[in-house]
Amino acid sequence: MKLVYTHANNFIVLNAKNIVESASIKVFLKNEFSTGAVGELPPVDNWLELWVLEDLHYERAQQLLAVFDTQELADWQCAKCAETNGAAFDFCWNCAASSHHSITVS
Repeated sequence: MKLVYTHANNFIVLNAKNIVESASIKVFLKNEFSTGAVGELPPVDNWLELWVLEDLHYERAQQLLAVFDTQELADWQCAKCAETNGAAFDFCWNCAASSHHSITVS
């Protein structure tokens, strides 16, 4: 078992977990319930950690997460109402249209 990813933001670690698991790599979360120890231990010791269960999948998991860490998504323009939406949105905030038929904004 090897540590493959950690971050101060639990949501980022959980997203990394989803990415690795989507490649059929089994993982384990450590410190998932350690928030009660905040103040007793250094903050970094309470960060959520993503571990790969089988060492032979470690390299592949690192490759997947390297792409995840460097990937910059572009904002997009809604094809229905022409409103600009942030890259994190799958649906237009203005008219609720899907981003699938949108135009990428630089």
